[in-house]
Amino acid sequence: MNSIRARLPNVLEWVIEHSPDVLLLQETKTIAPSFPALELEALGYNCVIVGQKSYNGVAILSKYPVQDIKERLPGDDADDQARYVEAWIDAGKAGIRVASVYLPNGNPVDSPKYEYKLSWMDRLQSHAENLLKNEEAIVLGGDYNVIPADEDVYDPVSWADDALCRQETRASFRAILYLGYTEAFRALNKESSHYTFWDYKGRAFEADRGLRIDHFLLSPQAADRLKLCEIDVVPRGRPKASDHTPVWCELIS
Repeated sequence: MNSIRARLPNVLEWVIEHSPDVLLLQETKTIAPSFPALELEALGYNCVIVGQKSYNGVAILSKYPVQDIKERLPGDDADDQARYVEAWIDAGKAGIRVASVYLPNGNPVDSPKYEYKLSWMDRLQSHAENLLKNEEAIVLGGDYNVIPADEDVYDPVSWADDALCRQETRASFRAILYLGYTEAFRALNKESSHYTFWDYKGRAFEADRGLRIDHFLLSPQAADRLKLCEIDVVPRGRPKASDHTPVWCELIS
């Protein structure tokens, strides 16, 4: 998102147009008291916010009641970065557990930042495995900062050694899938050159030099309900756009 406050008009425009039942936000870059909750509550959303000043930040917005909130990824009590929030969406028989996920970027790879990324992914894998034990419909959605395969980046050769694309990163991502999760977009769309992020530099969006790094991972119970998953490219071309564009999925009730 690259700052909810800077992108708020764009967010409100998209929400009003599409009216999603649940919205997962990442990189909100604000503490909870400064989050524009009033504007979103006025549109009928309950807001769960995990914020951090100027960096990171995640949120869940839901038209349904929100329960069983978890405001950090288990496994490291010393990690104070606002990168994970999870909740049960109480939609009756169509209830679902969702998490808004913002993985570390990890660059440069020869620094502790990459070690932190891989450690964070290991923790996510452990938690994702534990979640499956409850046999619930689960959606782990957000900015994974992972390019899963060469078809998900405009120039695989030049990106091969980037933290988003390295084999260790991809292996960690696949390890979560191997637990039994389905990557929603790829389950329904096999073509290459579908992207969710374009850098602000060098008119990357206009040249379609993009990356696909925003993903929904679905438990078997959620995957059985998957109807659609698409990337909405239109918002990326609007003034003051985020460098990411919305990805959405529809589950059958």
